[in-house]
Amino acid sequence: MLTSLIRYVHKWRQYGAAVRELSSLNDRELADIGIHRSEIPRIALEHIRN
Repeated sequence: MLTSLIRYVHKWRQYGAAVRELSSLNDRELADIGIHRSEIPRIALEHIRN
């Protein structure tokens, strides 16, 4: 149980880091890589699932 909690916290931190990093980009930079701002949470979630 403790291992799954630690894994969850680690994944949550990875998610937050991905969201922060993508959110720091301006709209032009996001468009250059083919991402719309509204897609950031979904993309971050996909990142931690892989």
